[in-house]
Amino acid sequence: MAGLYLHIPFCARRCVYCDFYFVTTAKSHTPLVEAMRREIEHRASEYGGFEPVETIYFGGGTPSRLTLDEVDRLLQACHEGFDTRNLEEVTLELNPDDAGVTYLRGLRDLGIDRLSIGVQSFYADDLAFMNRSHGEVQARGVVDAAREAGFTNLSVDLIFGIPNQPAEYWAANLERAVRAGVPHLSTYSLTVEERTVLHNQVERGLVVPASDDELAERYRFTMDYLRGHGYEHYEISSFALPGARSVHNSRYWSHRNYLGFGPSAHSFWWRGLPARRWANVRNLASYVSLVDQRQEPVDFRETLSLDTLADEYVMLALRTDDGVDLDLLEDRYGTDLLEDRVDALARLEGAGMIRPVRNRRVRLTDLGKTLCDAVTTELLPSSES
Repeated sequence: MAGLYLHIPFCARRCVYCDFYFVTTAKSHTPLVEAMRREIEHRASEYGGFEPVETIYFGGGTPSRLTLDEVDRLLQACHEGFDTRNLEEVTLELNPDDAGVTYLRGLRDLGIDRLSIGVQSFYADDLAFMNRSHGEVQARGVVDAAREAGFTNLSVDLIFGIPNQPAEYWAANLERAVRAGVPHLSTYSLTVEERTVLHNQVERGLVVPASDDELAERYRFTMDYLRGHGYEHYEISSFALPGARSVHNSRYWSHRNYLGFGPSAHSFWWRGLPARRWANVRNLASYVSLVDQRQEPVDFRETLSLDTLADEYVMLALRTDDGVDLDLLEDRYGTDLLEDRVDALARLEGAGMIRPVRNRRVRLTDLGKTLCDAVTTELLPSSES
C-alpha cells in the first residue's frame, strides 16, 4: 500500500519559524494545479500498477488556500491515476482563518475525511510572535467549526518553547485541546531553523530562544499530561486517542512507499535494492516550467543501500512507541543490533535512556525521548563503537 503527498506551497504570510517551501505572492493557483495534475498522471504511469493507495495527504504551505474546485481537480487526478478503492485516510492541512463552515462542508463532500489544523497556540501573544495569519478567536473556534461541518477525525498542531511564553499558557493550550476532545495532537518545540525569520532575529539578538532545560521540562509535562488524559504517545511529537493515529504519517516512520507531488515534495520507493528517494525542485516557477516542458521536476535523487536503510530504520523506529524491532532489523536490513551495538545498549539502559530490551525491541524511556537525537546517534548501526 502506497501513500500520496501533495505539497501546496501557498501561504497568506511568512511564519517566523517556517523553513518549508512556500510563496505568499502567487496571483493564481491554476498553473500549479495543472502542473501537479500532469505530474500525478506521469508518476501514475510509472508506479500506479505496483501498489494500491492507502492515504492521500495535502500538506504545505497552506493547502486550505486552495478553492474547493482546485482540491477536487487534484483529488480526481489521484483517483484516475491510482487504485484508490481502499483509501483509509485523506488529510488536508488547514489554517483556522480558512475554516468557514461552507468550505469545510465542501471538503467533506469531496472526500477529505481528516483535517490537520495549524492552531499552534490559542493565545493572541503567541500567534502574533509567530506571525500567524489567524487570531485567538479563530484558533478557539476552529474545532467547533470542523465538527459542525461533519469532521470527527481531527489533529491540532501546538508549539511550545515560544520565548517568554508563560508555563501556564502551554498548560492551558493542552487543556483546551483536551477539553475539546481533539483526537490527535502534534506538539512541537519551537526550533530555530536556518533560512527563517526567527533565525535572523536570534542572530541579531532580538530574540532569545528558550533554553534546552525549559524545552525538556515542557516536553515532559506534555507527555505526562496527555497520557494522563488517555492519549497514546505513539511517536515523539504525536499523541492520539485510541484509534486516531495518523495512518499517512505512520508510513514515513516504517519505510513504506510514498510519492510526492508539487514543488519541494519528496518521494520514497523501495521494491528491491537499491531503494530510491528523490525531491522536486524547490521553486514554484521552475517546477511549473519543467512540467510544462514534459521534464521531470526533480533536482535531487539518491539510491539507498541496505546499510543506509538500516540507519534510517533505527532513527525512525526509535521515534515510535513500537521502537526498534530487532528481528525485523536483522531479517530485512541484515543488521544485528544486539551484537553490533551491545556496549551502547548497555550504557543507554544504565543511564535510563532506553527500557530494558524485552521481546526483542528497543524503546526509549521518557528521559530518552527528551534526548532522542543523542540516543539515536549512539545506536545507528553505522556508528563506531
